[in-house]
Amino acid sequence: MPSAYEVVEKARKSGKIVKGTNEVTKAVERGVAKLVVIAEDVEPKEITQHLPLLCEEKGIPYVTVDSKKKLGASAGIAVAAASVAIIDAGNAEKDLDELLKEKGKEKK
Repeated sequence: MPSAYEVVEKARKSGKIVKGTNEVTKAVERGVAKLVVIAEDVEPKEITQHLPLLCEEKGIPYVTVDSKKKLGASAGIAVAAASVAIIDAGNAEKDLDELLKEKGKEKK
């Protein structure tokens, strides 16, 4: 099964992602995010704590990962990323479906 990091990296290369909590929040509010990936090691937690609730409200699946540093690297940036949203999975569509199935959060 592909990891969330791999799906983000593949989507970055062949589709479209947004990085950073402000951009991710906008993508969720607009309903264009296919998946939101949230780093668990963000301090302070308040930075991302609204995202799971917002995702549930909008019916957008989300997963958590352990490292903001690795998430940033997967997103193609040299700094940590608290959250990333996949807008267009590109070649990662199959991997995204697999990841969602595994997490029990099938696309609606």
